[in-house]
Amino acid sequence: MKKRTVGLGIVLILALSCKKDQTIDNDGTSPTDSTENGVSYTAPSYADDYAAISSWDNRVEWNLANVHDPTVVKAADGYYYMYSTDASYGNAHDGKGHFLYRRSKDLVHWEFKGMAMTASPAWLTDSLNNMRAVDALSAISAPALAFWAPSIKKVGSKYRMYYSVVVDNYIASGKANTADNFDNSWSEKAYIGLRETDYPANNLWIDKGMVVCSASDKGNDWYRSSLNNWNAYFKYNAIDPSYIVTPDNEHWLIYGSWHSGIVAIQLNPETGLPLKKFDRKDESTWGTPIYTRTKNSRWQGSEAPEIIYNAKTGYYYLFLAYDELSVAYNTRVARSKSVTGPYLGYDGKDISSGGEVYPILTHPYRFNNHAGWVGISHPAIFEDEATGSWYYASQGRLPANTNGNAYSNAIMMGHIRAIEWTSDGWPVVMPERYTALPQDVISENDLVGTWEYIALNYQYGVQQTATTLTLLSDKTATGSLSGNWNYNTNTQILTIGSQQLLLRRELDWESDPRTPTIVFAGLSATGVSIWGKKSK
Repeated sequence: MKKRTVGLGIVLILALSCKKDQTIDNDGTSPTDSTENGVSYTAPSYADDYAAISSWDNRVEWNLANVHDPTVVKAADGYYYMYSTDASYGNAHDGKGHFLYRRSKDLVHWEFKGMAMTASPAWLTDSLNNMRAVDALSAISAPALAFWAPSIKKVGSKYRMYYSVVVDNYIASGKANTADNFDNSWSEKAYIGLRETDYPANNLWIDKGMVVCSASDKGNDWYRSSLNNWNAYFKYNAIDPSYIVTPDNEHWLIYGSWHSGIVAIQLNPETGLPLKKFDRKDESTWGTPIYTRTKNSRWQGSEAPEIIYNAKTGYYYLFLAYDELSVAYNTRVARSKSVTGPYLGYDGKDISSGGEVYPILTHPYRFNNHAGWVGISHPAIFEDEATGSWYYASQGRLPANTNGNAYSNAIMMGHIRAIEWTSDGWPVVMPERYTALPQDVISENDLVGTWEYIALNYQYGVQQTATTLTLLSDKTATGSLSGNWNYNTNTQILTIGSQQLLLRRELDWESDPRTPTIVFAGLSATGVSIWGKKSK
């Protein structure tokens, strides 16, 4: 169907009149258009709190509702395709398949398309039970499975999706992983598989089978003393895959979550499978270690690795999710001249064998007039090669008890934000979500006024809140930052004292109605992201 720029009420009427199995474009736009910098612009009006439309019958209205662990690719048909983890508010998708997917022409208005995988991979149960037989364990006829964290990449004319499946049964007895069934063993392994398609629009995929699985250096010693023992049996957790092709056409799979850290496996460019066949008894095939948060720990709060290469800076960037995912989730980044490291943090220290990573790019936060967001990570970083623009995608969760809803922390809205790059080659993520707002030149006069300012200082599970910054017409600043300020119109860099801040025009999502404003992001001397938006 053709894209329509119409009032939200009309969109809802049309959605309700469609048959259940049909889909329509859901613009989620404001009732009226406006003109911003001489260009017609319509702000999206879909609600951050989507509880009222969370059911499966309302899926045509979801837009970016029910997004968790997204991965995004721009396809040859001009659409961006987004795939995400099996997760939805109220488990609305249960029984419908696996890996929710949707598409968009502009990264703002998304059409929900359904589930990308209609059934469990045919190979999985056989692989699991063949390995259990080698270990003299009984077969599991109907394993409890969880589907997590797909990653998609266009390779030539093909699209490769790596995906995670976790077997949630105890190793010793094969029973489902529940407290009542605990048998003093660890839960079973996770797998990463591969699927390919030539055309994402038809959702026809060919499964290429297993790529890697969780493996242990502890032999058959899968004894676990209690449910409070977190010294994991498997060395690397085979979930959270991501995929990178280097400028030299080397293909690498990056994976890992908690356990011992993050590893990289080189792949065959033609098949997408490991160059050296994976063998769970041969540790050399499990991958090259590239990062661990806590040396010699089997239970550390880092996961969801994503590596990208920026040709303009000449660096590889390793993005990581830190801490638990419901509230404390936050995003870090380090960089290297080699895809396998060593990766250096903002202070120049090698973080490959342990240590906290800075800069910190996202963190729980709250601007005024909104409940704010928590659980903002599991980043997908992607480039629009036609424009050279970079983007950050993740979920954001509402805090608990938002709008009187005790379960509002299970609201998972997809967030897409622009990435800008500092003069010394570090990425910063913009504080407001991307809406394709026209990027007209920002003048000095535009900056004078009151701003909301947030420093994303690391505090586990605590939302950082806004303070006030004022830029005066006499070129001085007061409040959250103080001193003289100056502005370079060509680079759109605002400097307050010695602090550099990169500016963009974005939507003020917290205002009512939502209106265009100016935002900034920068990095402090210690690698803490500084966010701001003009409020008056």
